[in-house]
Amino acid sequence: MSNTDTKPLALHFNPVGKVQSPIKNPILKAGESDIELQKRMDQMRAHHQEINDTVSSLFIFEPWTELLDGIEGFSHIVVLYWPHLIDPERRKLRKVHPMGRKDLPMQGIFATRSPARPNPVLVSTVRLLKREGNVLTVKGLEAVDGSPLIDIKPYMRAYHDVAKATVPEWVHRIERELDMDGE
Repeated sequence: MSNTDTKPLALHFNPVGKVQSPIKNPILKAGESDIELQKRMDQMRAHHQEINDTVSSLFIFEPWTELLDGIEGFSHIVVLYWPHLIDPERRKLRKVHPMGRKDLPMQGIFATRSPARPNPVLVSTVRLLKREGNVLTVKGLEAVDGSPLIDIKPYMRAYHDVAKATVPEWVHRIERELDMDGE
């Protein structure tokens, strides 16, 4: 496809599994013109720690079970999932305040981790606790219960670790406030 083509390529995929999680509601909700934080900022540090401690199960559908062979050799995996509770109409947002915080500058959706995106594929790196057949038990996944799984990849430092990566100041501010710098 050249950069002059205007018709997007249609993509079709089927979930490879689903998430079973104690998290029943997303922390961010897509509104009409921005995303809205569902907790107060003073609750966010506790929420972040709660997510780090959350244990979830990833149920891989039967046709895909053998694709898991060897995954138990990794301490961490990268999970791609779909935020199924977002209204498709809310995926039209173009700019948002990061984390719904009005004290941070509006950013284009692609410059944020907002779940309200044209293609809301979310990604998390989590600790793999164990595999039992078609079920992976993981720690630290923020996915809501019932989220469809799109893909699972092993975490490999050679692919995912970036030396000297930079981020905007507002990201450092959020990390400091959530005490994430040392993680």
